[in-house]
Amino acid sequence: MTTAPPAGAPPRAALIAPSPTSSPAPVAESAPPTRWGPLVGAGVIGAVLDAYVFVAHGAKPGVLLLLGLGLGFALFHSRFGFTSAWRQLVAVGNGTGLRAHALLLGTTATLFALIIGTGSGLFGSVPAPSAGPIGIGLIVGSFLFAIGMQLGGACASGTLFAVGSGQSSIVLTLFGFIVGSTLAAWQFGLWSDLPALDPYLLSDHVGWFGSWAITIVALAAIWFIARAVQARRNPPPVGTPPSAKGTLLRTVRGSWPLAAGAIVLAVLGAGVLLVSGGAWGVTSAFALWGSKVVGALGGSPETWAFWQQPGNSAQLAGPVLADKTSLTDIGIMVGAAVAAAAGGVWKLHRGIPARTAVAAVVGGILMGIGARLAGGCNIGAYLAGIVSGSLHGWIWGAVAILGTWAGLRLRPVFGLGNPKPSDSVC
Repeated sequence: MTTAPPAGAPPRAALIAPSPTSSPAPVAESAPPTRWGPLVGAGVIGAVLDAYVFVAHGAKPGVLLLLGLGLGFALFHSRFGFTSAWRQLVAVGNGTGLRAHALLLGTTATLFALIIGTGSGLFGSVPAPSAGPIGIGLIVGSFLFAIGMQLGGACASGTLFAVGSGQSSIVLTLFGFIVGSTLAAWQFGLWSDLPALDPYLLSDHVGWFGSWAITIVALAAIWFIARAVQARRNPPPVGTPPSAKGTLLRTVRGSWPLAAGAIVLAVLGAGVLLVSGGAWGVTSAFALWGSKVVGALGGSPETWAFWQQPGNSAQLAGPVLADKTSLTDIGIMVGAAVAAAAGGVWKLHRGIPARTAVAAVVGGILMGIGARLAGGCNIGAYLAGIVSGSLHGWIWGAVAILGTWAGLRLRPVFGLGNPKPSDSVC
């Protein structure tokens, strides 16, 4: 049993001691053999698609797709989750995932401060922070999104890498996500004028160094609070996915430590900023994909007020494979497929219970609507907002904790379980 440090332990020893859990973390099982068919298939799709994008649309979109492939590879191997992290924290007090968030956010904030503060950009891009209005839409949207995460089984980034790894139930979540995003775009007039204050960026008041320093101090406080909560509640440990032995094999065929995943994701996210001028996002592509389908079926999404907003009309009119967010989203799915197949765990899950299927679709719809109301998801609002020094990112995260609490109480209605203190893992 792992316990809290002895009362007489020096402060430094207490600081670096492992976070207490009710039992030791399970030893990872050996990774199954590589699934060569899915691996070759995903590898060919990724290579051919990226070659086409380079030829048809240029180097900038081609590099964005490559970054998406890397994001999918890292997300799957580290199993870097937002949905599970908040569920484990709220249900049993395990703050492992939230502390990984703090590392991801702190590393990304450091890179963003360097890039935006110096005006560095590639392909002629001018890097800019992500800031969103603070109002009713942000609060309601992030609350709905968090409920949807717990019902659908994944967040925005988690949905993409789970679909890539062959999890069939999450395909239903993605379907609901696209439907919800499209419905919100169609009914833009119902929520576009909700009361809101202007965006608040720390850098506008204390400069980029001050913004970075405040962000790092706040994230350090969250790290310590999450650890203190875990020490008090002594929760079950987080499960350990199958992994290959040895550092090299583990890199391509195993599970990565969350810390490694956080750092790799931060570097790749900074790459997206360097190349495109904007932060990594996910959900705007879902509204685009759904609206494209509506147009193909004879509808007129170009007449919707949402697509008549500045910049949106060009996005709708342009090809999907030239859209920044679509490129990284597609890349994440293909990159995750490569990672899952290499690790031997890619497979299509069949026999989805009816209530689980309903929960997946409903959760996806709530996330699609919530993301549009809040101006982003766990990536485009929470991560991008906080690392940019924007107040709306912090509010999104705080409200998402409350939404997670509500979502956990709805999960049993759909036959979905929640972690319990008596579990062997959470």
